[in-house]
Amino acid sequence: MPFLASNATFAVEIEEIFKKMSELEEPFELRDPFQPPKFKRKESKIDSIPKTDGVYTNLPQLYVEDLNEIRVTGVLIGTERRAFVKVGEKGSTYTVKEGMTLGSNEAEIKAILPGGLILAEKVVNIYGETEYLETVIPISK
Repeated sequence: MPFLASNATFAVEIEEIFKKMSELEEPFELRDPFQPPKFKRKESKIDSIPKTDGVYTNLPQLYVEDLNEIRVTGVLIGTERRAFVKVGEKGSTYTVKEGMTLGSNEAEIKAILPGGLILAEKVVNIYGETEYLETVIPISK
């Protein structure tokens, strides 16, 4: 008889252990067993390369505080119009193209012409209305 009593208590203990182990707290948060597991992708080096219109580029991004600091040093007219600008007197030269934004108001380069750049920036006037200011930056000598 002692064998049966100890066997019964052992069975009860095992049943309690399985109850604790098999209870699901959030069953709807479990993964669908018929779908492949989703892995978190690590950020690779290619994610840090700047893109322009979905195309990877090695051109440095240009951010200018004051648009008066920009000096256009040259213009390349062809299938893709590009301009070469220098920021400040001793700044480095950057390549810009139509559609890029410059400055704190995000002035967009609307056109690159043989004579210089045309920028359009969106500002809010004192009446709360949005206005577009066009700025022409000629080629500097």
